[in-house]
Amino acid sequence: MSKGHAGTHKTMPMTTRRTRWQEAGNSQNFGKRFAELVSAGEDIDGEARLADTLLPRGARVLDAGAGMGRVTAALLRCGHDVIAIEPDQALVRQARETYPGLPIQERDILDLGPDDGPFDLVVCVGNVMVYLAEGTERAALHAMRDVLGENGRILIGFHLQDRPPHAHAYTAAEFEADLEAVGLRVDLRAGTYQLRPANQAYGVWILSHAQRLSRR
Repeated sequence: MSKGHAGTHKTMPMTTRRTRWQEAGNSQNFGKRFAELVSAGEDIDGEARLADTLLPRGARVLDAGAGMGRVTAALLRCGHDVIAIEPDQALVRQARETYPGLPIQERDILDLGPDDGPFDLVVCVGNVMVYLAEGTERAALHAMRDVLGENGRILIGFHLQDRPPHAHAYTAAEFEADLEAVGLRVDLRAGTYQLRPANQAYGVWILSHAQRLSRR
């Protein structure tokens, strides 16, 4: 179980704009698939292993768009202080059933504010960015940036090709233009969570505050 603020549940206003994930309508299949993988003992912790390497022990982490909570659960086992947020009610329920006691809130990334931070790391993986409501990508990136600590980082990953149904065709160039617009910089880009070279199929980015450049 997590420490500090992670066990505190706050009732927050929910963003009402319909997301691409809602348009896809596949949350039940998603939750069922990962629940079966967990039960079968499959390795579903690749993203969490990379996240853990970016952190000191006992770091404070936000899992933004946590799905059924697999990344949060893995980082809790590593001893981090983790809060998970997920707007899909069915996935929140699945997370609580799969990982009893998981600190997950039914909440949207767009509802985050600076007072929710600071976090050492924000994790936003599993195609969350390409399932946001249309036109909210920069707002979501801005919200995640605003909860970072001074030396905090963001780990983001999503499909660039072979996207799942209803997902946004978000190119690497468009994404990185949005990063620059909201004051984030790319520290590293890779093609997998095992840090294989960047490619056109999948993108993994480690980000930080752009203004840190001027402090050196």
